[in-house]
Amino acid sequence: MNSGYAIDVKGLNKSFGAKHVVNDVSLQVGRGEIHGFLGPNGSGKTTTIRIMCGLLKPDSGSGTCLGYDIIRETDQIKRHIGYMTQKFSFWEDLTIRENLDFVARMYGLADRRTAVDQTLENLGLTKRSNQLAGTLSGGWKQRVALAACMLHDPQVLLLDEPTAGVDPGARRDFWEELHRLSTLGISVLVSTHYMDEVERCHKLAYIAEGKLLTRGTASEVIAAQGLQTWAVYGENLAEFSKTLQNLPGIGQTVMFGVMLHVSGKDGNMLESSLRKVIAGKPFRMEHVETGVEDVFIYMMKHDAAHSGEKR
Repeated sequence: MNSGYAIDVKGLNKSFGAKHVVNDVSLQVGRGEIHGFLGPNGSGKTTTIRIMCGLLKPDSGSGTCLGYDIIRETDQIKRHIGYMTQKFSFWEDLTIRENLDFVARMYGLADRRTAVDQTLENLGLTKRSNQLAGTLSGGWKQRVALAACMLHDPQVLLLDEPTAGVDPGARRDFWEELHRLSTLGISVLVSTHYMDEVERCHKLAYIAEGKLLTRGTASEVIAAQGLQTWAVYGENLAEFSKTLQNLPGIGQTVMFGVMLHVSGKDGNMLESSLRKVIAGKPFRMEHVETGVEDVFIYMMKHDAAHSGEKR
C-alpha cells in the first residue's frame, strides 16, 4: 500500500486506562515535507508519534508510514525511519564515534565505519568525534542524536521536541539542517513549542486533549480561526489588559514585548470596544495581521476552558 504520502494515518485512537490519549487523529505528511506537530504538554503528541513509528499499537485506526502498515509491518517501519526522543538517550561515558558505532551495529549496517564517518562529516561532528558524549552542550548532544537518526539513511524523521532547552543559535543551526534534509526528499514530523520554529514548517497540525483541532499551512491555520487582531501601545499595558477582559468582542489579550495584542472573532465589535476604552487615554492602537502565535494561544485557552466545562 502506498498512498503517496510519507505518513498517512486515519482515525487513530489510544487509551491508557480511563485516559483517552489519542482521539480519532488523522494526519498526512507529504514526501520531503517538514510538518510541525503542536499542542500543550499531555496533549497526545508523543503517543501519536510512537504509534506512527510502530512502537505502540493503536486501539483502533489504520495507516501507513512509507507505505508500510503501522500495525502489521512495524519492523519495516523501524528500519526506514529515524526517531529522536525528547531525552538524550546515549551513553555519556562513550565518545561520539563510539555511540554512533553502537547504533550502526544495532541497525546491522554492513560498512559501519564508512556510515559513521560519513554521518560525522554531514553533521559537522568529525572534529569532536572522540569527545565524550557526557561533556557535550545541549546543542551538540542534539546534533549527535540527529546523527544517530541519520546513520541508516531514513526517509522519515520523527522528532519529539528535539530543541527543548537548546540555545537559540543551536536551534537555528538544527533547523537549517532539517531544511537541507528536506531538499533531499526526507520527510520530517517535528513536535515543538517554539513559535519561531512553527513558522519554519511547511505545514502544521495542532492537537489538544488527544484531538486534532486544526491542520494546514500557517496561513490556512490562521484563516480558519477567523481572528482579527489589534496592537495597543502605551504604558502599563499588563495592567491595562485586565480592563479589557470580558468586554464585547475581545477574545484574548497577549503581551508581545512593548505591545499588547488584542484579538477577537467579531472585528467590528472588537474595534468598537477597544476605541471606547482607549478614548481619552494615552494609548495608541493599530490593526495588525493575526499571527500563528495569536492563533495557538487562542486555541489553547479556549480548549482549556472547554475542557474545564466538561469536567
